[in-house]
Order: sequence, then structure tokens, then C-alpha cells
Amino acid sequence: MTCLKPENAGPGAIGAGGLDYNPYDLMEPRAPGSVPAAFRNGRPVKDNDIAPQGHYFPNYNILTPHMRSPDYVQMSTAAAITLGLVQGKMHRCACTRCLNLLLTYPEGCRANCAYCGLARHREAERNYADRNFIRVDWPAVPMAEVVDIVARDVAASPFHRMCISMITHPRSDEDTVTVLKTWTDRIDPDAIPISILSNPTTMTRDDVARLREMGSDIFTVALDAATPQLFDRTRGKGVQSPHSWKKYWEVLMDARDIFGPQKFGAHIIVGMGETEHDVIALVQQLVDLGGHSHMFCFFPEKGSLMDHLPATPRDQWRRVQLARYLIDYCGVRIDHMAFDETGRIVDFGLKGAELDAIIESGIAFRTSGCPGKFAEDISACDRPYGDSPPSNIASYPFALEDVDIRKVRSQLGMDRPGETYVPGEEFEGLDD
Repeated sequence: MTCLKPENAGPGAIGAGGLDYNPYDLMEPRAPGSVPAAFRNGRPVKDNDIAPQGHYFPNYNILTPHMRSPDYVQMSTAAAITLGLVQGKMHRCACTRCLNLLLTYPEGCRANCAYCGLARHREAERNYADRNFIRVDWPAVPMAEVVDIVARDVAASPFHRMCISMITHPRSDEDTVTVLKTWTDRIDPDAIPISILSNPTTMTRDDVARLREMGSDIFTVALDAATPQLFDRTRGKGVQSPHSWKKYWEVLMDARDIFGPQKFGAHIIVGMGETEHDVIALVQQLVDLGGHSHMFCFFPEKGSLMDHLPATPRDQWRRVQLARYLIDYCGVRIDHMAFDETGRIVDFGLKGAELDAIIESGIAFRTSGCPGKFAEDISACDRPYGDSPPSNIASYPFALEDVDIRKVRSQLGMDRPGETYVPGEEFEGLDD
């Protein structure tokens, strides 16, 4: 078994019309259709009323067991492999260093985000536990079993961090508390730090404070969209979804006050129609507030309202990755950079040997997320192939080698003199 499954779309090399970015006018989601009453709120699953037994591995379009948090959680296939729950391997990496636990309910997530495979509009197409999320399946496992496995030898655990990912559901806030307590009753948060990927729509400031008091040390908000207009189009009223930019920022500011500097942040998806200047301005705003940014490359998730749209062109993605890293870790500011009339980055505010050294290290092009045990700028949340297939990696889940650096330089248009990258050469000699 692998962490990947067949795709109906490939990663973007260039955008529509030969552009090296995805313009706003192009990236319009489909309108969500109406869901028949017989399929709403997980009704087929609840009517079937099958008691859950052990693990559940997605098996598309069957009546899934009546699983729900806090007794059950879902996890990525990579995490399931790392825990030894399934057999499999990953391309050039040893699965994942972050144990992401996703709350789960037969009713599913009640939001309708345009780019997400878990969205509410899929109710008639696929039961919740069978839906794909960031390109892979998410098996469901009893929370008690997850804790049992990790608690056997915490010191030797491959996980640098555990993250509880909330969804939009009436039980989400209370069940997050229960899942967190189930973990901390057995596992010291100092040994494996805890992050919360929040659902601001249902949360209050007291909820944020409670999670901090219980031992979580980083709190993140998935803004995803870089501007209020894009947020509304992909996460709010534009797709009949309950989220609002204002509420998300309200909870993000609560997290800043309660968790403190460098212990809060936001997710940003690149390539959904924002400009590169929009993204970098948001990154700078977060840094100025004392927070951090975690970036994702847009990939057209099968079954989502945006699965017909192009993935983020690699040159756009590399420019934004590099600029974000310079602001977060190198003291460069957006006002040191230059942008063209379309908002594309044309000057990174750092030149010559300094910029070359940062590119050569490769860290800027690795998956960004909450820090692990290696270094502040190397994420525990490596999300292997969560935003691209291995055939054209967006976020590298491993340390880049020479061939990877040459590929990145080619995508940036920054080849060294006399140096070339031949497409596909990184696969030479591999037998996977």
C-alpha cells in the first residue's frame, strides 16, 4: 500500500494561456448543487447504524460504520503507515513526523470549502469517512488505540508533534478537548508537543484559552485564502459555507494573545487566484504580529468544487516559497522586494551569495508547518505529497539533494551557469 492513489489531474507547469500564475478570473469554483434530503447530515450511515469495529479503511460509496469522535479519529495514510497500522512505503521518505488526528462524524464537516474533498456538497456522492482529503485517504482508528501505540515508547516515537485537526461540527469544540485529554493523560506534551488546527467558526476566546491550559503549545487558523474576497468566494457565502474572514481573524488574534509569539499562525493556499503580492503581504502581516505562516500549493482535489482548475504553476509556487522563507527566517521584509504590475515577485530583496546560499540549502522549498525537533525552520508537519504527486513535487517532505536543487532553480529561472536540469532525472536509478 502507498500513500498515493490514482489522480484525475496533474500538477501545473504553467497556468492557462501560458501564464506562470493562476489569475483570479480563471479560478472560479463551480456552484455547489443541492443535496437530496435523504443524503443530508450522514443520514444513510446513521440509518444503517453499523457499530464500528476496529480500524476503518475507506472503501468508496459503501455505508460506512457509525464512527464519531472523540472515540474515533481519522489520520492520513502516511500516519497510519508510520503507526504500523497499514503496510506501505513513501517515495524517498520515511512517512511522516507529525501525527495529524482529524475529528470525524457520520454527519461530516458542515462547511463547504470549494477546494476541499471533505466538503458538505459531496454528501450525496460519498459518505464522510470515504472522502479523500489533501490527495489521500484518511483511515479511521479508535483514539484509545492511537494513544496505546504511541505511549508504549514515547522516547522512541517517530513523531515530533501531534496535531488535532478540527472540522465544522456542533461537537467539534468539546470533542477536541476530550481527544486532547485522552492524549495528555498518557503522553507528556513536553515529549511530543501538541498543535491545534482550529475551527474558528464555532470557537470562542474561552475555547482557545482552554486548549492552551490543557497542554497544546501551537494554535493555527486555516485562513487558506489570502484575501477577504477570495475567502468569501471559496470558504464563505460564495459556496454556501458558514465561514467568515472576520471570525477567523478574531480567533487568530485570540490565539496571539493566549499562546504568545511564535506559537500561533495561519495556513495559506497559494494559487487559488490571489497575487503573489497578496500572499507575501499576508505573510508579512503575520510576522509583524509575532506569528508564522504555513503554506500549501493548490492542487485540484478530486471531488471538490475546484477540481476542474489548474494546479499552481511551479514557478509561481517556488517564488512564493522563497519569499515566504526570507521573511519568516532571514529578516527580509516585503518592502525590500519588488513586484510587477500583476503582483509577481521580480526582486526578492536579497541578492548574490546570500540568496544563492538560501536556495542551495533547500529548506525554503520543504513543507512548511509547525516546527519539529531538528530546527525551527524544518517542519514536523511534513505532509508527504499532500499538495502534489511525487512526479512533480511541490512541498518537499525530505531534505533536497543536488538534483532537486537544480530542478527548483530551473523552476525559478535561476540556473547556475553551466548547470542544467533534465526533466525526470531525479527518478533515474529508483525502483519504486
